Amino acid sequence: MKIENNIEEYDAIGENHIGTSSDTPLRDDAFERSDSEKIELIKADVRHIMETLGLDLTDDSLNGTPNRVAKMFVNEIFSGLDPKKKPKASTFDNKYKYGEMLVEKNITVYSTCEHHLLPIVGRAHIAYISNGTVVGLSKMNRVVDYYAKRPQVQERLTIQVVKELQKVLNTQDVACIIDAKHLCVNSRGIRDIESSTVTSEFGGKFKEEATRRELLEYIKMETKF
Repeated sequence: MKIENNIEEYDAIGENHIGTSSDTPLRDDAFERSDSEKIELIKADVRHIMETLGLDLTDDSLNGTPNRVAKMFVNEIFSGLDPKKKPKASTFDNKYKYGEMLVEKNITVYSTCEHHLLPIVGRAHIAYISNGTVVGLSKMNRVVDYYAKRPQVQERLTIQVVKELQKVLNTQDVACIIDAKHLCVNSRGIRDIESSTVTSEFGGKFKEEATRRELLEYIKMETKF
């Protein structure tokens, strides 16, 4: 009875897309195995899943799928779990004394919902106000990409991006807004292909209404070339 109740509770958390922590849940031994060891283990697990589904893995089209999926998990879509792959975000003195808001819009987000392991696809908008240091523009994209490449919930991703840039820039004045589609909503369950999810995290001055409104106006601006 207890096991059945636990399963129902876990299903409810997943179906409602509830996260349990602002940190990615990792075991203490998460990095004891090498990437190649993980690939071999995952490959066997994927093969077992496919065979359980009744697929014929002797078919030329399917034979290499377990290896491809295992390498994709470790080297690509979940590579952000590895702290060694965290981008180095070098900072520079704000020598030109730019004291206004800096906004990086429309950063592509590719992540994976941790409840059904289906894609999350959208855009992130990041802003900060310099406290004496600035960071290269591409580094903000890399921070988003790093934290996106792991099993995620969108709320956690938004918070992690802000916390990382607050630490790098040594300021609380950082904000992140993410607008994304979840294929666990769009392609299964309710199957609502039009809906998207918006999350935000505002730190420091961005908690002030006027500053927040200014950021939103910048995001709405059309970029023309």
